[in-house]
Amino acid sequence: MTKVEDTLVAPARVAKDLKVSDLIDAVGAGWRDFKAFPTFGLFFSAIFVSGGFFLYFVFFVWNEVAWFIPIAAGFPLLAPFVAVGLYEVSRRREAGEPMRWRAILSTVWARGDEQIISIGVILFVAFGFWLMIAHGIFAIFLAESDAGAESIELFRETAGLMMLLVGSIVGALIALAFYSITVVSLPMLVDRKVDFITAIIVSLATVRSNKFVMLAWAVIAAISLFAAMLPFLLGLFIVLPVLGHATWHLFRRSVSDADAGQQ
Repeated sequence: MTKVEDTLVAPARVAKDLKVSDLIDAVGAGWRDFKAFPTFGLFFSAIFVSGGFFLYFVFFVWNEVAWFIPIAAGFPLLAPFVAVGLYEVSRRREAGEPMRWRAILSTVWARGDEQIISIGVILFVAFGFWLMIAHGIFAIFLAESDAGAESIELFRETAGLMMLLVGSIVGALIALAFYSITVVSLPMLVDRKVDFITAIIVSLATVRSNKFVMLAWAVIAAISLFAAMLPFLLGLFIVLPVLGHATWHLFRRSVSDADAGQQ
């Protein structure tokens, strides 16, 4: 039986014994979910990829490098919200429920209490917050450069390289913070009728109680998403759904009912 311990949150108990093997199992289960119902994974990936192409044409083609780079770097922050439908697919497959497009597409608002939408608002606010910080960093280092804001030559100068270094560090910290509040909270809101504050607390508790494994999962997800974006975002059609389904299974391994240890 899985060893779990109490948290301060009544509706759930958080496992404190996650192992790297759990990540491997989650990825395997995610791949099986994707193979079983690939249409849903491809559909949600297409939404994400279409958004990426739109941002590319709006900012890069118009030579708005100052905005394109932070937007491209922060774009994966929105992936967990896009993956909500994938969590529902995995939940239904696990429960043996029929796969209905209408039910899966309405997952975000199906409960009628706007808890998932609240997390989505937080993600979009976080995305905007990151853009403001990144643009501020860009402006600071641009003042030390001879290249224009729209010139790619900026990144061949010391100021441009330092900007990328500082921006990467700051961006990584912001991404880690929002990974910590969403990695468990969103699948939990799909699975249970809890408020989004409770779900966030459980998510933070899961990361805190399993620092190495959960940080390893963050690194795996970040590297996989970045690599998938390189070939014109096409790799996201496979990587995004597999990671989404895998995150659901990692949630199921991490969180159990509050009374599970009393049985």
